[in-house]
Amino acid sequence: MSVRVMKARVAMALLCVSVMLGSCMKGFLDIVPDNVPTLDHAFATRLEAEKYLFTCYAYLPKEGHPDINPGFNSGDEAWTYWPMQQDFIALDPYYIARGVQNKANPYMNYWDGYDQKSLWQGIRVCNIFLENIDRVLELQPYEKARWKAEAKFLKAYFHWYLFRMYGPIPIVDKNLAIDAPPEAMKVYRQPVDSVVNYIVKVLDEVAAEDALPSKITSVSTELGRITKVTALAIKARALVTLASPLFNGNNDFTGMKNNNGQVLFNPQYDDQKWVRAAEACKAAIDAAASNGVKLYYFNSAILQVDHFTQVELNIRNAVGEKWNSELIWGNTAGATPTYWLQTYACPQLDPNNFNINLKAKLAPPMKIAEMFYTKNGVPITEDKTWNHAGRFQLRTATSLDSGIQEGYKTVGLHFEREPRFYADLAFDGSTWFMRNGTFNVQSKMDQYSGKKQSRIYSITGYYTKKIVNWNLVFDKTNLTVESYPWPVMRLGDLYLLYAEALNETGNRPEALRYLNLIRERAGLKSVESSWTTYSSNPSKFTTKEGLRAIIQQERHIEMAFEGSRFWDVRRWKTAPLELSKAIYGWDIQQSTYEDYNRRVLLYSPQFIAPRDYFWPIAEANLQVNPNLVQNPGW
Repeated sequence: MSVRVMKARVAMALLCVSVMLGSCMKGFLDIVPDNVPTLDHAFATRLEAEKYLFTCYAYLPKEGHPDINPGFNSGDEAWTYWPMQQDFIALDPYYIARGVQNKANPYMNYWDGYDQKSLWQGIRVCNIFLENIDRVLELQPYEKARWKAEAKFLKAYFHWYLFRMYGPIPIVDKNLAIDAPPEAMKVYRQPVDSVVNYIVKVLDEVAAEDALPSKITSVSTELGRITKVTALAIKARALVTLASPLFNGNNDFTGMKNNNGQVLFNPQYDDQKWVRAAEACKAAIDAAASNGVKLYYFNSAILQVDHFTQVELNIRNAVGEKWNSELIWGNTAGATPTYWLQTYACPQLDPNNFNINLKAKLAPPMKIAEMFYTKNGVPITEDKTWNHAGRFQLRTATSLDSGIQEGYKTVGLHFEREPRFYADLAFDGSTWFMRNGTFNVQSKMDQYSGKKQSRIYSITGYYTKKIVNWNLVFDKTNLTVESYPWPVMRLGDLYLLYAEALNETGNRPEALRYLNLIRERAGLKSVESSWTTYSSNPSKFTTKEGLRAIIQQERHIEMAFEGSRFWDVRRWKTAPLELSKAIYGWDIQQSTYEDYNRRVLLYSPQFIAPRDYFWPIAEANLQVNPNLVQNPGW
């Protein structure tokens, strides 16, 4: 990107985003706008205009980085040692997880700028692009149409990202003129329904124009760019969120109003929102299917493996295999989108090759380990054949216990669990399959995977195996990480959203069909068969409430460690329960089976409702723009 284009982007963003929304973009205050000549240059040729389009893409958050995606370390799926002395990019998410978010200088503040990205600035850049692209004479009509559609999508997506974080937000469909009066720049937040309807309207326009490709064909140069299927899938997600309890019939925010009296939350429940969400999910699923998107299954022609490993790779590679058949939209922001994610997750696996770059610090708490089903596909608290009372008693693994080292002792909690448990998690005594061999995890105090110093260890004794690509290779001095695009949306996610919407509209048979497609890929029998045969509550799936609970747990399991749980517990309004559960781990500083396998309380978080459902807007913004009201509780 040219210096002049960069100056134009920064200056225009400073003038109109910062003033209009009240943000103070640090570091940009001394730039003198020279917008006319720089914009003339930016849209003078096809090449320069394309650079400006890629600048729009550059505002996408690096969602594959665990310290940048709010869904990772800001919640309860992974915990880490504290205080962190080394090996971090940003501490913001860890502060949020520990309940010390604040309104003076909010953590992970994408409103004003986090990781050098203000999403309002991104919206501004998209609008500049749309206002000026028609000036480029050498563009072919089909190119211009596609580029416009991409910029529109990104503008809608940035609104969506802010909405999910902050709730009601201003809508910035057009940029204000530079000479607009100050009062015009003091914008109001818009009601929840208006914001989502705006996002959906833009995505509908994008999908209806047929300007976007249905799938990417130029795989060497265009992977990661927006397709029509992407637009339909994000629309589906937005509408499922709008239909969910946080935004549909929620009385907790009844008193939230603009200072002109405009109500920002509609407290009335509307079942038609679920109908609309179901229709959007089905449209996205149909579009995906017609363009070859399908649930990922590992191709055994690549490598001959046993059945247990085949199912494990079905699960792991649906996330970690680059551009696999299930991916609807992969975020490639960052030079290596998931490098840090994988190195944060992977423990030391080889006693003869200690590699300091393998941190192992993304540590799932014990409650996440307990969340997965038994081998019979039902919760551990419901399986009539599984010893829940004895889950903390030591057992010795035999050759019949897949996923556990033969002859090793570990607790009953780790035996006879579903395939996703072993594919997603590792623990002391578990095995870890990689393309170059099967490794053993041994993480007691005197073992190679265990705590050796003040860092590079799992605080809970669990590891996030699922997000480590099976092609990762290491020795004492070298580390090769195959980075993959972060799956913002994959087909399994979309199936679960559809099942949820179908259940809420009363179509349980069809909801079960899509739920069972996910379970089949994970090596489980159908909901109907599993609950009827093994559950202490065999009729649970026959009611809306019962199937809702099943769908929610299924979603937590299938989408584990993909940044979904953080948002799901909020939109379902289960966050006060789930995010206030104690964080437990194993006694990792012990060296015997008996001492290591004792529960240790690590932290007692507290989710305060309604305050913690949304980010606070920085107080300085409210002073600059008094028409912005603060979120409740802040």
